This record gives sequence, C-alpha cells and structure tokens, in this order.
Amino acid sequence: MEQTTLPRREFLKATTGLLTGLVVAGSPLALIAPQRAWAIDLTAFTTVEGNTLMSVSRTIIPHDKLDDAAYALVIQAIDRDATNDESKRTLIKQGLAGLGGDFAGKPEDHRVEILKKIESSDFFQSVRIKTIAVLYTTPMAYAYFGYEGEAFSKGGYLLRGFNDLRWLPEVSLEDSGPMPL
Repeated sequence: MEQTTLPRREFLKATTGLLTGLVVAGSPLALIAPQRAWAIDLTAFTTVEGNTLMSVSRTIIPHDKLDDAAYALVIQAIDRDATNDESKRTLIKQGLAGLGGDFAGKPEDHRVEILKKIESSDFFQSVRIKTIAVLYTTPMAYAYFGYEGEAFSKGGYLLRGFNDLRWLPEVSLEDSGPMPL
C-alpha cells in the first residue's frame, strides 16, 4: 500500500476547524456510542466559530442533559451546507460575527437575551431550522428521549407497548360494567 503525504498547507486548507468532546458515562448516548470520544472536522468554519455555533444551537433548543455529540451533528450539517453554498457560509459567518466575541462563554441568560434580539434574522432562523431538522432525527436524540423509532418495520405498535396498560389499575370484568356492542 502506497502512502501519500499531504503538505501542511493543503492539510490546513482541507480542515479549518475541529470540534471535539466526550460522551458522558451513564447517559443514554453512552449506550449506543461506539466510543466515548468524538470529533467533527469543519471545513467552512474555524474551531471558535464551530464552538459558537454549537452554543447558539444549544441555546435555541436546550436539552441540558443531551450530550454535545448530538449538537455536533447539527454543526456538521451546517458546515456541510456552508461548504457547498457560499451564500450560506457568508450568512453564518456574518451572523456569528454579529454575536460578538466569546458568545459561547457567556452565561445562558445573556446568550438568550442576545438571541432574542436577532430572532427574526435569517441567521437565527437558518440555525434554528437546521437544529430542529438534524437534532431530532439522530439516533442519539432518539436514545435520549426514549424513542424507539418507527414501528412498521418491527410489526407495528399494538404488540410493542401500545396496548400495555400496566399504569392503569386492574378492573375485574364484573366491576367494569356492560360491554359495548
């Protein structure tokens, strides 16, 4: 197998930023994650911009106990879109610049206040829509929320818990009244 080397400048052009993190032990995500560590390569954004985007996404759709890895998939999708579309890249970069320095390091109430001011902007709406579309369609979010996925391929819901009435008290047939026709 022939090894090729990539000059340093080409490597830096190919990878602009990197998001990294760890999956919290004991979380629902830890049950399905193949490894505890994760990393997302960014091509359109720097590491600082990626962290700011993750903070924006997390502030817009907050789930305190959902691991950053699920939000990183949102940032990866935004980065992919921005890599393929110059107007989206410009929109996101200008929006991030408008948030001011160290947005990710500010307390949540300050971040919410800043985002409320730009709620009607194209930047905010673009990030919000992508966060909703990606975050809630990942297996990581499914595990966090306890969603088992669609039921058709598994035989439907009827025999998979839909008719499970363990949460209701048992009622004898004599006490239940007349049976409907």
